[in-house]
Amino acid sequence: MARRREGRGAVVTDALSVSVAGALDDELADAVIALLPQLSSSAAFDRDLLERVVSSESAELFVARLDGGIVGMATLVTYPIPTGVRGHIDDVVVDESTRGRGVARALLTSMIARAGEQGIRTLDLTSRPSRVAAIRLYESVGFVRRDTNTFRYAG
Repeated sequence: MARRREGRGAVVTDALSVSVAGALDDELADAVIALLPQLSSSAAFDRDLLERVVSSESAELFVARLDGGIVGMATLVTYPIPTGVRGHIDDVVVDESTRGRGVARALLTSMIARAGEQGIRTLDLTSRPSRVAAIRLYESVGFVRRDTNTFRYAG
């Protein structure tokens, strides 16, 4: 796949693109409704909460599209503290029908690029130890396992 980089953390390939959701529409809501059960069996869709995420100054919802359709998402949360601006990645999920096609990697690299643009000092994420493939992916893009099982990217 040919690859080019666009601003604001976006990565685009011939068929795969990642961008930050600018507004909540029915397409995005329907995609989140489909993705949430694949992320967590206890997650429930809340349109008002999703609207808050999309319109938040401290959170960005990254959306992956494959051949035009939304197939994945992840959230980058940033926050200032006295020692610098920090970031956290949450709710990374890719539709099971498109796993293994680089979607999660594209989401992560887009968020890492965005974190760099924002001057984020460290970027953390957590993962259950049973998610072996996800952990391998996180490590392959530069996250380091910490004693707390929290991962940090310091790039």
